[in-house]
Amino acid sequence: MGVKNGGARKRVPTAWGRLMWPVLLAVVLLCVGAVVVSGMVPGLFSAPRPAPSIPAWQQQPTQLSGSSALLPLDTKAPVPVPAEVAKLLDGTLKPDGAGNISGVVMDALTGQVLFDRDANANRIPASNMKLLTAVAALKALGPETRFTTKVLGSDNPSTVVLTGGGDVLLGDSASDPSAVLGHAGLASLASDTAAALAASGVQGPVTVQVDDSFFSGPALNPAWSLDDVAAGETAPLYSLALNSGRYSPGVETGPRPQDSAMTTAQAFAAQLATAGVAVSPGVERAKGLHTKVLAAAESATVSEQVDLMLETSDNFLAEALGRMTASASGKETTYDAATAAVRQRLGELGITTDTMLLADVSGLALENQVSARQFAEVVRAITSGTDPALRSALEGFPVAGLTGTLNDRYGDASTAGGAGLVRAKTGTLNTVIALSGYVVDADGRLLVFSFIGNGLDPGAAGNKVAMDRSASVLASCGCRG
Repeated sequence: MGVKNGGARKRVPTAWGRLMWPVLLAVVLLCVGAVVVSGMVPGLFSAPRPAPSIPAWQQQPTQLSGSSALLPLDTKAPVPVPAEVAKLLDGTLKPDGAGNISGVVMDALTGQVLFDRDANANRIPASNMKLLTAVAALKALGPETRFTTKVLGSDNPSTVVLTGGGDVLLGDSASDPSAVLGHAGLASLASDTAAALAASGVQGPVTVQVDDSFFSGPALNPAWSLDDVAAGETAPLYSLALNSGRYSPGVETGPRPQDSAMTTAQAFAAQLATAGVAVSPGVERAKGLHTKVLAAAESATVSEQVDLMLETSDNFLAEALGRMTASASGKETTYDAATAAVRQRLGELGITTDTMLLADVSGLALENQVSARQFAEVVRAITSGTDPALRSALEGFPVAGLTGTLNDRYGDASTAGGAGLVRAKTGTLNTVIALSGYVVDADGRLLVFSFIGNGLDPGAAGNKVAMDRSASVLASCGCRG
């Protein structure tokens, strides 16, 4: 029978006909799913994209060639030829006027000396001293250690004793777990103390005392210039302080509290009153074996404090870390014990210390005498990975032109080549400028260096430039002859 007007002939479905549409639908769904998944997981159905390259200055030395045998690194990057390094540095490492600059450059992996200008001669190092303090504190205390500030109960239930445990980075407000300065806050201590007093039925008024006996010996180092103290470069040291011994966390210059323990206790008493506790006027000094803990607050870790010390060159914090290093080394908590503990810990790292003269651990004292070679060895110990505890100090090195005490340097044409590449600790006194740190050269080799100028013309601008240019030429150095 014929078909009229485009009509369809009725057919009986076969087995394939019954399966065809579900199969086609499944294929379409699979294709769509593959497209979606491939978008969510790049490289699933194609060659993986190469990882973005990370600039050398953003890498830690364990990722850089020639820096450590602990990881499978490309150690084939060529070592610079010493004569070529000397040719560059002899042209840049010159004082602006009077004085002299000693220096050394070493291959971080092998320790080979690539440049030596009076590298073993003792020099006044200024704040490069903090590098010695950093490694000693990390080795003695451990990078994850925290210091505890406590509020203790006394024999008189209406007396509370704010007790220092070495944290000089206390904040006045609530504890901030994300902060280094202010990690432990007086407002939180006061709130917890108020709750403990209420639980014990203490009605008040409450007398606040402070126990700062954890640090012993003179509060002020006799090796320091009183002019430096008056200018606020540092202050008498106590075992607890607000804002690293300053009136405000945002003010880094000018006069400081001369009794940071008492200033902190007065601020605590005010916070206790804010928390609803009746507080008697005045704060007393106390020293006793109180054991009942009403409240406690922990500091940032030692590694975080070391990084802050290095980045900002904080003298007060450096001296506090020195005292804590002495305590952890079984010594008294005096200035002399702190220098002895730093010397001890450096010796344990295999760094020669018999020629060093140490009068403090912050670098303010002009009596300090350390060689460029010794500083380079300390930097090498930090970068090598031989002692993992020391590696946490890497983040504290200021980055040229970007962070810390190098933030406003490396901006002119002669030094800009090192911006973002050079990482180094600065040091500045009236006639002293120092720079010690590390840099990756143009071939990918990790180098450590130390430059120290003594007897310089005060304020001569060219001396910092000479240091910065010298570090910058190392960054651009292929130096293979």
